[in-house]
Amino acid sequence: MTTDAAAVHAPERSVLRSALIHAALIVASFVMLYPLLWMLAGSVRPADDIFGGQTSLIPSQVSIRAYETGWFGLQVSFGTFFLNSLAISVLATIGNVMAASLTAYAFSRLNFFGKRFWFALMLGTLMLPYHVTLIPQYVLFLNIGWVNTWLPLVVPKFLAVDAFFIFLMVQFFRGLPRELDEAAMMDGCSAWRIYWKIVLPLSVPVLATAAIFSFIWTWEDFFGPLIYLGDIHTYTVQLGLRSLVDASGTSDWGALFAMSVLSLIPIFLVFLFFQRLLIEGIATTGMKR
Repeated sequence: MTTDAAAVHAPERSVLRSALIHAALIVASFVMLYPLLWMLAGSVRPADDIFGGQTSLIPSQVSIRAYETGWFGLQVSFGTFFLNSLAISVLATIGNVMAASLTAYAFSRLNFFGKRFWFALMLGTLMLPYHVTLIPQYVLFLNIGWVNTWLPLVVPKFLAVDAFFIFLMVQFFRGLPRELDEAAMMDGCSAWRIYWKIVLPLSVPVLATAAIFSFIWTWEDFFGPLIYLGDIHTYTVQLGLRSLVDASGTSDWGALFAMSVLSLIPIFLVFLFFQRLLIEGIATTGMKR
């Protein structure tokens, strides 16, 4: 009888445990999302209510004035900043995916002199802070006339400067069967044709992962554009948001919140539409097939 009673109550305990776990996750999610939700609510609140001590996510009045002020509040509309960020992010993403995949293919599938040394040197750059190379890079770009243009933010991406993406793709490419390369070589395919016709089509998940991370990191980058872009017409969204705060630290916070909300939309859409490829790329990297 005792065993039968335990068997009867076991499903009830399982349901209760599952409900408690889900409740805890919901509470934790709300705590993490609360600042974002508060910013969204603040973007449609009247200016006097933003810092009036209200903690409610439901505004007493709804107004879109902050969106109008933020969009047209500077001498250049925020639409220009969005187009600049989009162009830089797309070009940087294309460059990262192309250059990193070519470099990773060479390290993982080809044999050449000094391969291990160059791979170790590439991995060593992961431990090198960006700020260490900032001044030499700035002097270089200044001497060739690239400062106040997009070129310092885009061109290096086509030269395989992001070791993280190279290492990520190397691990993925190593999991592809070598027999595919051998069969293609017997049919007369060159290394370039194997890369283009065999490796890339099989590597869509890791390529998508690199593209998503590259787009998000470039879109959110503030330091790089701050260093190289001095003309407001070339500003990115992040510099545009900083321009809404004047030198004294005062600002139209409603407009700042409104533009911050809009700046999150591209990142949210990219993650929403490509999250399956992102998860698949991370989950399968380094796995033997």
